Amino acid sequence: MIRYFLFYSLLLFFFFSKAQTPLYYQGIDFTLSGDSLKDQLANLISSTHISPLEYTSSNSTDTWDVIKQSDLNLLDTASVLLVYGYDDSDQDFQNDRTRDKTLSCHASPCDGLWNREHVFPKSLANPSLSTNNPGPGTDVHNLRSCDYVTNTWRGNLKFGDYAGNSGVTSSGFWYPGDEWRGDVARIIMYMYLRYPTQCEPNNSGAGSSSYSNFGDMPDIFLEWNKADPVDQYEINRNDIIQVNQGNRNPFIDNPYLATVIWNGPVADNPWGPLEDRVYSSSLDFNFYPNPVKNKLFCEPLSHSGNFEIDVYDVFCKHLATFKSPVIDMKKFNAGVYVLIVNQGQNKKTFKIIKE
Repeated sequence: MIRYFLFYSLLLFFFFSKAQTPLYYQGIDFTLSGDSLKDQLANLISSTHISPLEYTSSNSTDTWDVIKQSDLNLLDTASVLLVYGYDDSDQDFQNDRTRDKTLSCHASPCDGLWNREHVFPKSLANPSLSTNNPGPGTDVHNLRSCDYVTNTWRGNLKFGDYAGNSGVTSSGFWYPGDEWRGDVARIIMYMYLRYPTQCEPNNSGAGSSSYSNFGDMPDIFLEWNKADPVDQYEINRNDIIQVNQGNRNPFIDNPYLATVIWNGPVADNPWGPLEDRVYSSSLDFNFYPNPVKNKLFCEPLSHSGNFEIDVYDVFCKHLATFKSPVIDMKKFNAGVYVLIVNQGQNKKTFKIIKE
């Protein structure tokens, strides 16, 4: 049931929103900034991380299974994109940008195969990220398909600034490559919000942290977030991970959130002015029973006055409007529905399962 619910939640992600702000963020107060906004986003991605994954398992969906979906090359779904890779045209497999998804490394030797790269290195976390049990070390937002040898070269080197293709810089840091630097930055930011004491960005990035008020975000990550915008591959990856794990990376959905939290270069903002993206928290209702077979009852909990309830299906089609606290769901097919309660300019969204 959890995966069924998440699948339909994903279909609704971009459609039922105020001014294009995804439904996932309906509880966030976007008039906030700095640590106040960071804390709200951190609570969101933690509370929605409802399906921690096994690192490797023969009995259930594991990180291998998810990466073979999330990291697919959208132009050739028989292959995965390899983080830090940049050239498929030469004979050196270490710098390959793509690889057949079946060529994953499960036992040595692994030359010519790909494995799972922890973008925030296991050993640079405090304590180190463990893959023995579901947890921070198995969070797929931090795992990327990577050539085995390249993964070994990177090791646990901190990220440092450079330009061009990936590799070790003259200062002994790791540059992910122009194509991947934004991806890396947004992953590091996610890991900091999700595991704030264990995965501090200064432990994984070199250089000054002058942009952020508290010096907790290296400048290079904010610069990379601006320089390398989100692409469709990252968006698709975020979607797949939500279906399997439950939560999203907010900085892929809107890179500008990093600017609002830590300052620095102004990153892309697909949502427009954030202060217009405030959902009403004053509308509080209890819908029961949920799941429902026939009659659905709406009980106002925190307000009085007239309200309307719009019912939508998973294809964003408006089905009905009710002005009564009793909703007849008998005529609707089994599935997931979105109910939007309207009272004047205030709106609040609820998900209902029809059996």
